[in-house]
Amino acid sequence: MSTSTVSRRLLAAASGTLAAALSVTLGLTLGPATSPADAHHAGVPGPVHAGSTYGWGKAPVDYRFVGPLKKSQWRVEGPGLVRNQHGMLTLNTAKRGTVSATQITKGHATGRWEIRLRSRQYDHGGHDYRVLTELIPAGKRPQYCGAKNIALEAYTPNKTMVSHYIRSRPDHRYFARKGLGLHNDQWHTFAVEVTPRRISWFVDAHVISSERRKDALTGVPFAVRFTMEGVGHKRMNQSRMQMDWLRYWTLRKPNARSTDAPRTTLGTYKEGCA
Repeated sequence: MSTSTVSRRLLAAASGTLAAALSVTLGLTLGPATSPADAHHAGVPGPVHAGSTYGWGKAPVDYRFVGPLKKSQWRVEGPGLVRNQHGMLTLNTAKRGTVSATQITKGHATGRWEIRLRSRQYDHGGHDYRVLTELIPAGKRPQYCGAKNIALEAYTPNKTMVSHYIRSRPDHRYFARKGLGLHNDQWHTFAVEVTPRRISWFVDAHVISSERRKDALTGVPFAVRFTMEGVGHKRMNQSRMQMDWLRYWTLRKPNARSTDAPRTTLGTYKEGCA
């Protein structure tokens, strides 16, 4: 073996040893780089959300859920326990039935609504709850069995898909879906922007869909409703949803970036009523 060959092998071995030492010292991981998508889903939404990313400014309505839950602001229905807990609005389910908290307000026909949400499922063996945040007709307006609701999010805990829908009478249902990690206590932000010409859906500060078809725009003033939706009288897996905050903005400030996105898919909502 030549002297030059020995020298090259010694140099290679020394380089490998140095790299290993550096990886231990600096805490580096030798392996495939994390993709931007994986890095995005691994993050915890906090200061970065649609309101900050799109420049909506300071929210004139900002619920932080500190102190006792105000009955003048929220109407609670169904079995379970609804309360402010550690600065979060918490909906804890019972073993059966649907529990909800509805905002008491005159409502807004246009604007931007955003929440920071996490959920947890406590047991198994029964039916899974559905985690819902919706804009519904405010006050004593007819509800039409949900036929005018807009969803900020609809999902099953610990699954990998979240849905958004826009319903308008008599039976229109516009919907979009996004793959998303929905493990126990995994935070996400969800937002909806309603303008006179468009409804856009945002997940973790990314616009996912923008719907411009006229039939999707009802013009009704909305209130926010949080729901843990059960399946009839069936035995359910006890769960909870927790909101760190809820914010509402007007359309006064223009968006700081484009809201162009694919439009939703048109389907039929069969549960509407008169």
